[in-house]
Amino acid sequence: MTRKSFQSSSVALEDGWGQVPLDVEICPQLSRAAPPIPSLPQKDDDVTRCSLMSLNAAPSLDPVDAVLLKKFYRQMLLIRRFEERAGQLYGMGQISGFCHLYIGQESIAVGCTAAMAPQDTLITAYRDHGHMLAVGMDPRSVMAELTGRRTGASKGKGGSMHMFSREKNFYGGHGIVGGQVPLGTGLAFAHQYRKDAGVCLIFLGDGAANQGQVYESFNMASLWKLPAVYIIENNGYAMGTSVGRACAGQELFRRGEAFGIPGRRVDGQDVLAVREATWEVLQRARQGEGPSLLEMDTYRYRGHSMSDPGKYRTKDEIEHVKENRDPLLLCEALLAEKGVEAEKDLKNLEKDVKEIVADAVSFAQTSPEPEPQELFTDILTESGAH
Repeated sequence: MTRKSFQSSSVALEDGWGQVPLDVEICPQLSRAAPPIPSLPQKDDDVTRCSLMSLNAAPSLDPVDAVLLKKFYRQMLLIRRFEERAGQLYGMGQISGFCHLYIGQESIAVGCTAAMAPQDTLITAYRDHGHMLAVGMDPRSVMAELTGRRTGASKGKGGSMHMFSREKNFYGGHGIVGGQVPLGTGLAFAHQYRKDAGVCLIFLGDGAANQGQVYESFNMASLWKLPAVYIIENNGYAMGTSVGRACAGQELFRRGEAFGIPGRRVDGQDVLAVREATWEVLQRARQGEGPSLLEMDTYRYRGHSMSDPGKYRTKDEIEHVKENRDPLLLCEALLAEKGVEAEKDLKNLEKDVKEIVADAVSFAQTSPEPEPQELFTDILTESGAH
């Protein structure tokens, strides 16, 4: 792909670089109307709730049966129990630094990754342990990294917020609020440049939705019709300030409209709704129609990080969500409709998951710490520098 030269009187970029819509009064010969904003269908008052019939009708999605639901339930349960154990280890002083738990939001990572193709990439912020496990990273290497061990995913040098897996197409884990969004946009450009039919899923929180670099990324992605899916995990409180107090305009799925990016709000607690909505926008991106935005309506049970006492909300509010919108309970209800007995089948899953987490903890605790000379490895230097 090449970029053709152009005269100063023209702003058209060709050969896949897109067209720049203008409305310049002093130069009417260049003016043209902006293209209409494409739309994504909104369901149930803008909250997408999947129906089993619509999912079964999608030829590229596995049919929803007890086997698939148990797989999703097991993945979410693994994230839940892993994060609970990580919280315990943090309290014991075995995990240092920042630690942001994903408890309550498990259905988003599981549902989104279930819709991905092998060539797709994923990048997220610092509440990232759930995404790591959802893409298939080894719980041992994740727990070892959390505890700063040599056997960790980043050799014990990245910690909670900075883990990566090229094998799983997982590009982090980033500690700067919104900093992963332009990086993910670059990954989407790489997919387009290589023509590999891949799409980048770019996760951010509701707090990051107000960051300037997010909108710079939206602009570029829309101009070049990049295969990007921006996913706002709206848990309602960012670092501790409610969306109602922090966001001028609380319909975050509309944040891309100024750039021609269609959006949809999704019930983020429903793993099937998440999978269906993600699959649809992934297909849109693969067809060359450009980026989309999904706002996942979700809730975190713990504080923003382990140091957050969460005094900005009530215990009654948290308990209400746990009782009525918990992703695991919602999946259990779907499993019951499929004839799965919680007392038997799900207890066996619970036993298996607890063994995996216990093994990961044991592996981490018995792994060596990095050698001091590791401070000087994996560092980019100029050739010939001392």
